[in-house]
Amino acid sequence: MAILLLWLGDWIVFRVRSAHGNGFQTIQVQEYLTTPLKGSKEEYDYLGTEMENCARAIFPHAGAPPCWWARRHTTQWE
Repeated sequence: MAILLLWLGDWIVFRVRSAHGNGFQTIQVQEYLTTPLKGSKEEYDYLGTEMENCARAIFPHAGAPPCWWARRHTTQWE
């Protein structure tokens, strides 16, 4: 029950922030591509940097990860 109340409060705060235009933040992530090769080997290619949206909240909202988590995971593998 407590986690449900925490999520509900987080959602309300996120909606209020979004209404004022500051519910999201952008962070820079580095993207890499993994390509399988013959012989169980892999090739790693650096794709560059990209800006990604994150939600200024405790939990993910609107398809965006929370910013506290996204700042700690700035490397993305495709």
